[in-house]
Amino acid sequence: MGEAFMDGRLVIEKGDVYDMLAVFMQNIGWSTSIGPLSNIASTARKISRRIAQYNPARKSKNNVAHHYDLKDELFDLFLDADRQYSCAYFPSLDVTLEEAQAYKKRHIAAKLLLKPGVKVLDIGSGWGGMGLYISDVTKADVTGITLSEEQHRVSNARAQAAGIADRVRFELVDYRALDRKFDRIVSVGMFEHVGVNHYDAYFRKIATLLNEDGVGLVHAIGRSDGPGATNPWIQKYIFPGGYSPALSEVLPAIERAGLVVTDIEILRIHYAETLKHWRERFNHHRDQIRSFYDERFCRMWDMYLAASEATFRWGGHMVFQIQVAKSVNAVPLTRDYIGEAERRLPLDLQPVPAPNREAAE
Repeated sequence: MGEAFMDGRLVIEKGDVYDMLAVFMQNIGWSTSIGPLSNIASTARKISRRIAQYNPARKSKNNVAHHYDLKDELFDLFLDADRQYSCAYFPSLDVTLEEAQAYKKRHIAAKLLLKPGVKVLDIGSGWGGMGLYISDVTKADVTGITLSEEQHRVSNARAQAAGIADRVRFELVDYRALDRKFDRIVSVGMFEHVGVNHYDAYFRKIATLLNEDGVGLVHAIGRSDGPGATNPWIQKYIFPGGYSPALSEVLPAIERAGLVVTDIEILRIHYAETLKHWRERFNHHRDQIRSFYDERFCRMWDMYLAASEATFRWGGHMVFQIQVAKSVNAVPLTRDYIGEAERRLPLDLQPVPAPNREAAE
């Protein structure tokens, strides 16, 4: 169906692709069982998913480039000014996308118990927004790592423009290659690209990189409906090698790594609202996007954003934030410190803009 829509063979005459998917998803719900052939296909995907999600360093870099090294203008046209390409945090549904992304950064920073001089590692640092915010408002020393050459270029340029490159820098390196120690580790929207084969290695690496009194936080898409397999259309066209896990797949790996889970928070409709904003902005600028890609690309991304929103509303997907530590005493006894830190930390409503490639040249 996704390919038929991309190719123009599936035409929706009343409404749009989201309206169509909303009807399907509300009727199907969490179930992937809609007939004998569907059951066979779903079982086959689950059996073969370890092959699809085998992500050694070189393959991971290629997978990242497939999606994140697209034109700068594309991301500028549908993301907020900070290019936060992950679930925003909506205290209420009447806040703007820019405000919700600022709330997200502050909410995560509040859980990290930050203070001046602490060494922070940002795994999968994107265009640098999270690391820049942490360093700017807490004076922490931040190292961000990414596999995207484009994100690496942009994030370092932003650090220079903000005048804080002395305490925040971004490196083009796989997390598995690091051998330093950090007081805090944060990872936002990267764990979905790790792959089920590598969960043990991922959390063992976090345990190795964390100081004894260190704290880590993983923010990622998850499944409320239990283990599954990535939709084959998403796997082929959008996120090769990607997978959103159930907590039942993540927590055992954390336990085996010797880490202590100190907090878990589930964000339910927040990503659906984020995707709604993204798709509205994408389609508002559709003619411009078509001018440097083509109509098939626009249909592909329209399907991607619409299907993702529908999945977070009705398809059993959510976002989890898991806080981990090496010591049971690494964080306060109650969660009150999170709200206290949020009241103290400023919102980042005017981030340093991300320069595009053409402007840099």
